[in-house]
Amino acid sequence: MTSLQFDHVTAAVEQGEIFSGPDGSRSKDVRTNGVLMKLSKAAGVGRNRPRRGVSRQNTMKVSDVMTWRIISVSPDATILEAIKLMLKHHISGLPVIDHNRELVGIVTESDFLHRPETGTERKRSRWLDTFFGPAAAAKDYVRSHGFKVRDVMTHNPVTVAENAPLDEVVRTLESHSVKRLPVMRRGKLVGIVSRADLMLAVASIDRATPASGGNDAMIRNRIMAAIREQSWTAGATIDVIVRNGVADVWGTISDVAQRDALKVLVMSTLGVKRVEDHLTWQGEPLSAP
Repeated sequence: MTSLQFDHVTAAVEQGEIFSGPDGSRSKDVRTNGVLMKLSKAAGVGRNRPRRGVSRQNTMKVSDVMTWRIISVSPDATILEAIKLMLKHHISGLPVIDHNRELVGIVTESDFLHRPETGTERKRSRWLDTFFGPAAAAKDYVRSHGFKVRDVMTHNPVTVAENAPLDEVVRTLESHSVKRLPVMRRGKLVGIVSRADLMLAVASIDRATPASGGNDAMIRNRIMAAIREQSWTAGATIDVIVRNGVADVWGTISDVAQRDALKVLVMSTLGVKRVEDHLTWQGEPLSAP
């Protein structure tokens, strides 16, 4: 059995980042930060109390937008296995889960940038190493030459609770300069929230009018539970955001037949008024039926 922990998969995606975040270029980072700022305003960042007419009960929380499907890797997996897993699922980061199912770290694409295999290893000053001691140089060497995930991963990653408001997520992402946060419930990993998930939320917020009755979360829970029960969803990575009864369906399907089945499932869910289809197949958006 491979050391990759596929048994940690639960229910929808990190959207293939629709899960891969910005590639590190300055222009893309600026656009993403703009989205975060926009979401901050919508979620109430910088306010000590909700806007007039908006109750705390209707404030969007992590559980409303997070990815429930957890694609993880063992600390004892090789870096090649981790890279292959990221490429297979079109993602740019993996939570690292040990044999006790505890979150012990996170490994991302940036952990593989400075490698001797590609000639991108950092060049260090011998004079500075002599002055400051060997510790930093030794740690850098392990990260650039390490063979196992545990050698290159970030230990003790920053996390967020599933009931945290989205403004807290935005502040944490920006203050720590990260693209994703593990979502915890009573000390256990239950999902991932990424900048991409927040972008999807913005897409829904832009169209939404104030939510009524707080029913959207219940509708989303019904949809996600129904998707998990279906055998025909195998190979599909799906997430749904519901605002005012309108369900935005995002993700990647493994067969075009899944598209119609998903639309029927979502539309037949109690409380859904309309379905907006954003599904992709083989990396390409599907044309309108």
